[in-house]
Amino acid sequence: MIAVLGECVADAFTDHRPADPVGMALRVLPGGGPANTAVALARLGTAARFLGRLSHDVFGDLFRAHLASSGVDLSAAVAAGELSTLAVAALDADGRAVYTFYADGTADWGWTPDELDGDRLGPASCLHTGSLALVRRPGGEAVEEFARAVRSRATVSIDPNVRPGFATRDDYRVERWCAWSDILKLSTDDVDFLLPGVPYERACDTWHAAGARLVVVTKGAAGALISLDGERAEVPAPRVRVVDTVGAGDAFTAGLLHDLEARGLLGGRLDGLDLETAVAAATFAAEVAALTCSVPGADPPWRDRLTGRRSPGPAR
Repeated sequence: MIAVLGECVADAFTDHRPADPVGMALRVLPGGGPANTAVALARLGTAARFLGRLSHDVFGDLFRAHLASSGVDLSAAVAAGELSTLAVAALDADGRAVYTFYADGTADWGWTPDELDGDRLGPASCLHTGSLALVRRPGGEAVEEFARAVRSRATVSIDPNVRPGFATRDDYRVERWCAWSDILKLSTDDVDFLLPGVPYERACDTWHAAGARLVVVTKGAAGALISLDGERAEVPAPRVRVVDTVGAGDAFTAGLLHDLEARGLLGGRLDGLDLETAVAAATFAAEVAALTCSVPGADPPWRDRLTGRRSPGPAR
């Protein structure tokens, strides 16, 4: 089992055109990086436990239905009194989403230490977290302390998933996080924001020195850079017709963790991992991400759509 801690976000996509003075229609889809990762893991066949604060509102109902229908375990989720987070997304010419968040005082950021006791992890071999839940107040500190506490019995994976208009560079304390995480996954946009002007290889070395063993930098259509304790390799991205890139990075993370879990490599400090195996896991992850780019929104594939190695799990 892999536990994923973080936010659910209602992603509202608009068909508004600048020349249209009348108005716009919004299509709301369940999103949020951690929730997307949990869904993708479950669809691939890995038991996924979601640690989220789910609202009582209409969006909270949408999140519960979406997660449960994909096979995600919601027994560790918290019923929150606050409203859900809303993000309105506009797609640029390359299909990338630019978000405006409506998030003050919403459910995702309200974690307390009492809500994050050690039992919430359950039997998971890995905790994946990051994104806004790790930087937003008041709950970000509680999320970090929980991740530190469970490291003694689980591999810890982090995806900063930076949102430059929503949190500052100082909010993303990646070097500090590396002291208690084993896997760090970022995009090139993340690296450019966090360490502007620094080559990706040197950025990887910075985070290795801070404690992370495996650093993966996804590069969109250019594939991904894999760095394990300073040994590096490149993984190409499969060619697909891109509809949009929403959720692609989250799907990549799920594919990577799914493959490492299937190989029995999670649960500790990645002691049995070598570069060849990390590359194989990232190659599988790239296929999962590419298939997610081929459909609208964060809709990761079920395992029966994949051509690579599969493990037992739900198919559709």
